Amino acid sequence: MIAITLPDGTIKNFEAGSTPMDVALSISEGLARNVISASFNDTVVETTTPLEEEGSLVLYTWKDEGGKKAFWHSTAHILAQALEELYPGVKLWVGPAIEKGFYYDVDLGEEVISEKDFKTIENKMLEIAREKHDFKMRKASKEEALAHYNGVNEYKVELVEGLEDGDITFCDHSTFTDLCRGGHIPNTGIVKAIKILSVAGAYYKGDENNKQLTRVYGISFPKQKELTEYLELLEEAKKRDHRKLGRELELFAFSQKVGQGLPLWLPKGAALRERLENFLKAAQKKAGYEMVITPHIGQKELYVTSGHYAKYGEDSFQPINTPKDDEEFLLKPMNCPHHCEIYKNKPWSYKDLPIRYAEFGTVYRYEQSGELHGLTRVRGFTQDDAHIFCTPDQLDEEFKNVIDLVLYVFGSLGFENFSTQVSVRDPEKPEKYIGDPEIWDKAEQAIINAAEDKNLDYVVETGEAAFYGPKLDFMVKDALGRSWQLGTIQVDYTLPERFELEYKGSDNEMHRPVMIHRAPFGSMERFVAILLEHTNGNFPLWLMPEQVSILSLSEKYEKYAQKVLNLLENDEIRALVDNRNETIGKKIREAEMSKIPYMLIVGEQEAKDGTVSVRKHSEGDLGSMTIADFSEMISEEVKKTIKEF
Repeated sequence: MIAITLPDGTIKNFEAGSTPMDVALSISEGLARNVISASFNDTVVETTTPLEEEGSLVLYTWKDEGGKKAFWHSTAHILAQALEELYPGVKLWVGPAIEKGFYYDVDLGEEVISEKDFKTIENKMLEIAREKHDFKMRKASKEEALAHYNGVNEYKVELVEGLEDGDITFCDHSTFTDLCRGGHIPNTGIVKAIKILSVAGAYYKGDENNKQLTRVYGISFPKQKELTEYLELLEEAKKRDHRKLGRELELFAFSQKVGQGLPLWLPKGAALRERLENFLKAAQKKAGYEMVITPHIGQKELYVTSGHYAKYGEDSFQPINTPKDDEEFLLKPMNCPHHCEIYKNKPWSYKDLPIRYAEFGTVYRYEQSGELHGLTRVRGFTQDDAHIFCTPDQLDEEFKNVIDLVLYVFGSLGFENFSTQVSVRDPEKPEKYIGDPEIWDKAEQAIINAAEDKNLDYVVETGEAAFYGPKLDFMVKDALGRSWQLGTIQVDYTLPERFELEYKGSDNEMHRPVMIHRAPFGSMERFVAILLEHTNGNFPLWLMPEQVSILSLSEKYEKYAQKVLNLLENDEIRALVDNRNETIGKKIREAEMSKIPYMLIVGEQEAKDGTVSVRKHSEGDLGSMTIADFSEMISEEVKKTIKEF
């Protein structure tokens, strides 16, 4: 008999060789009907895998992330079989599950897959799925695996050559077999709905010097209704695409002559960014931060010392050589080393700490061209970076203060649905981390205590810590239910050690400060992109580039329209006058398309009474009111969304 521990702590005894499905049946038949995958001792297994030793078992249904991963990975096998049948001679490489769906990278030779082929591929996949083939894992020797692929598929041969003999497994279903580590649903029949989403080029091993393969993306579901709902969500996401909205609202642009991944902020976008920066600067000032400015470049040795050269060297722009021999500079990939050098500029006492440096610092990383995507993945971006240097005793309070700042940012910008993740080290792999285990214990507990004190909805993820310290990540759900990682707070004992940072303690001895890294926005570019899609361009009123459009019924009322503009500007309301020789209907439609929150229509009656006729974006007429009343209404709306920090 073996003892199996379930997630709720329950321990049940089973005969050795029992399967996860046997465990599910022992709990309830309803659970057994829905279980599609499992994890045993943190290793993904099939529901039919014999359990030969004691351990912890997690059962996955479609509702669980583990279940979806197995479901989509299994569908990737179905896709691979369909491609082999439809395109004889195709060579498969890899086909993983991804956050939403799956893909398979293939070498089609002279063949090309386009959108017109999607339906044919989907039909073939559904035909295979309906045959209800079981997914069966089997072990193979390295010799057998090489024999299977030699002379047929050089991509799989290279994969096999990198594996240890004894650790190689294949997955079979129907007439199809593929090299695979495992993690499948019981059979193909569970897949009821399939959609091929797109095709793209993908370099072999992600190296642009290698051959370009074809990447086929897809998604699948256990019910047709879920696929229909997902496709409707995709259509809404297309409407909210920040690249589309950015063009329409004239916020930013890209130029091939300037370079890929280097956004150009247009006047409206620059003004929006400036308001975001000023908003955070005001809160930071109240929280005791001091603004600093650092160069866009630094000597290579600076980043070697910090460890960033080892981490980002391959993803950085090539070093900048100067006329001086052996002198090299890099475009900075991170702001932290510069801030360490600012701290090191003068001696500090424990009485001076904490020191809080903040900077909107632009950094540069050479992302692969195929990975660039609008503002969410760029080569030059500005971080709302700050670094706090404090004593170990100050860590808990400083960390909580940063949480307060992040929550203030989220609340003022309408991100209300979020969770947090405490990332800690893996106790089984101490070699992955730097620093004294006792200090790690204190840092991890400080983050957990802070999360609990702030009543955060958090999970602890073992093994997800950075090599230099634990961290707290904020995961935000947008209006479409998509999760984004926004805001990170990290505890760092390593950089103070690498840069030999010190302060004199109350004992008159020199000590190392603790360093907190934090960025509520993350990067200005990515944050604006996510905010654009979350709000569909309808930013909070305080952030809108243009809050009011004054629409005159004819040129006779231009003078009054200008008077209204002046009065609004006196109250710091951003407005413009539309006095074009166009119909009022057209002016209203164009203001709606520009997502301007309020339209003030002025004509003979309004000029006579000293009033304005108010329309609200997407809502329609609000009636007539005085300019003073309108200004007061705007002021109250702003106060509701952006409060004092």
